[in-house]
Amino acid sequence: MYLNTIQSAEGSRKKAKRVGRGIGCTDGKTCGRGHKGQKARAGGYHKVGFEGGQMPLQRRLPKVGFTSRTKKFSAVVRLDEINSLSADLIDLQTLIAENVVPVFAKKVKVILSGELKRSVVIKGLNVTVGAKQAIEVAGGKIEA
Repeated sequence: MYLNTIQSAEGSRKKAKRVGRGIGCTDGKTCGRGHKGQKARAGGYHKVGFEGGQMPLQRRLPKVGFTSRTKKFSAVVRLDEINSLSADLIDLQTLIAENVVPVFAKKVKVILSGELKRSVVIKGLNVTVGAKQAIEVAGGKIEA
């Protein structure tokens, strides 16, 4: 099979309507557009969503929600993920190096999810109250 021998299936491509070929055919003279008016003219049609001057739907409805600009730069780390790390000092650079948080993360919060089985030192990260208790019970500490 060659590319130049490929043909579409029979009946899959409809012939284009030939308009403006005289009064002998259905679409002669005005080409099926009727007489005068905006829709009869070349290039004359309204924009998408236009409702004849009535306030369009997309402007009648209220705006909903918003996209946080800071969400991209913040991340969450679970205690389970800290367990799997080999380092004893956990800070932002360690988490980025171990691919636990994205490279562009600037703020990281440690949350209580799972349990911590070893003592670690958390430095420069935000920690929830529950996670703080779990870290201290495991023998770890939190530095600002």
